This record gives sequence, structure tokens and C-alpha cells, in this order.
Amino acid sequence: MYDVRSVGAAEPLARGELFDTAFLEAAERLRLVARRVAPRGRFADQRSKDRGAGLEFQDYRPYVAGDDLRAIDWTVYRRLGRVFLRLFEEHEDLPLYLLTDVSRSAWLERPPRARAALRAALALAAVSLGQHDRVGVFPFGADLSVLQRPTAGKGRLMQLAARMATIEPQGDTDVGRALRRFGALGLREGLAVVISDFFDPRGLDAVTEALRGVRHKLLLVQLVRRTDRHPELLRAGTAGEVRVIDCETGARHDVALGPAVLERYRAAYDRFNQGLADFARSRNAGLLALDCDAEVVPQLATLFENGRREVV
Repeated sequence: MYDVRSVGAAEPLARGELFDTAFLEAAERLRLVARRVAPRGRFADQRSKDRGAGLEFQDYRPYVAGDDLRAIDWTVYRRLGRVFLRLFEEHEDLPLYLLTDVSRSAWLERPPRARAALRAALALAAVSLGQHDRVGVFPFGADLSVLQRPTAGKGRLMQLAARMATIEPQGDTDVGRALRRFGALGLREGLAVVISDFFDPRGLDAVTEALRGVRHKLLLVQLVRRTDRHPELLRAGTAGEVRVIDCETGARHDVALGPAVLERYRAAYDRFNQGLADFARSRNAGLLALDCDAEVVPQLATLFENGRREVV
């Protein structure tokens, strides 16, 4: 019987492995790509529910004592003999909340999925910080932690990179618990980017149920590898009895490998992907499959194709 385990130990990477000079330069280029996005498509342009002294006309309402006299539309008064205020739609920044999966399993492969997750988070942070948005970072595994509360400032990118380079593996995967903890923070409505492979011991239904409870706009970045659908063990032609050991829980399962098992596995994986895509459509959320073995920034750049942001 073969004893099958994931290769490598769950260990953090050196800072240079996460954010080397070439990657930081690529992140800066992504910021430039995002600047070409039409004004109403950028992260920082969220329509506020408030009405005030904005730029875009929205409506009229009758004047009441105490209102700002500068907002009175005197043209309407001359025509109708009644005093109305012009109301404008205000715009405000859209906070960016980065929820990165750094559970134990995310660090096992080489290069680990956590590397792609953290790189994607920093590249998106570069875009938002460059647009004067607030950015918060919330790594999660068995629970969610607060690495950085939402803060703004173009000069904070390197400081954020240094802090993200200190992140270590954080236990088993529990997306539901992490998202409940995130919701309890009571943060202002913004864009929540969840970066994960979304493999959770409780199954996809538990993951999507937890995502439904997130009151923010959603962008899902799914960490994928070709070997997810085509495991190397099966491609190598291994047959017979194997013992598969869960990389997080240590649970052991004896499996008899063969063509029929491979087909059932692929069908299950395809159902998983379809379920995640169906949820994203139902929630009007963005969904990007991020290949962990390819360069991160060019893949993220597809979110800004055709001069607009394809996230929410």
C-alpha cells in the first residue's frame, strides 16, 4: 500500500520569496493599469446613500428651515414661486478588505498557494492605496486575525508588504468561522476580496452559506493549480491501494485507485467549481481563478480590461 502525503512542511516563506523587487515593480505597473479605468469603475468611486454637495445632480426636495441656502434652485423659484433644494449624489471611497487564506494547507506545496494569495492581496492593495482608498488585511485559517485595520496612504505599500511577510500558517481551514469573525468587526461597507482555494472540510455549501452572510461587495479569488483536477499521483499511473492522509487534520483514507475513481474525482471537482461559479453569479460577485504556478499580476490585470473594473 502506498502512503500518500502532501510534499513539504507548512512553513512561512522568507520575505524575498514573497515580495521581491520584480514583484513590487509589477504591482506598481498594475496600479498604472488601474488608473486607466473609467472614473466610475475604480475601487474608490462608491456611490454614497447620502445626498449632499456632490457633483452629480440627483433630485429636488422642498426647502425646510435650516437648509443650506446655497443649495436653493432660484430658477425653479422664479418659475413656480416655491423654494426647492437641488440634491446631489455624493461619492466616497470604497474600503478594500483583503481576506487571505493562510491555513496550514496553503503552505504545503512548493511554491505554496499562500505565496500567490499574499501576492494577489498586496497587488490589489497597491491599486487601492494609489486611489486613496482604505485597505485592511485579515489573514485567516481556523480563525481570522487582523493584520492591519483599514488605513489609507500611497506611502504605506512597503510597510504593508513588510507586515504581510511576517504571516505564518494559521491552523486548519474554517471559512465560515473566519467570515463570521470578519462580520463581527462592524466595518463600513466596502469590497471584501476573499482569496482562497475554498477547500473546507465542511464542504462548499458551508462556504457559500458563510459568503452569503457577508454584507460587503464580494470578489472571490480562487487559488487553483492544474494538479487540482489532474493529481500528479493519478497522472503517474499509480494503481492499487493507497492511503491518503489529509494535510490539515491527519485523517487517513484508504482508496483503490483506477480509471473509474479518477473520473468520479474529476466530476466532483467540476461540481465544486460550478457551485462556486453559480454562487458568484447569484450574488453578483466577481470570481477570478488565479493559477498559483503563473505570474500573479498579469492575471489580476484582467480585472481591469477594456478600461473598466470587472469586480463588482
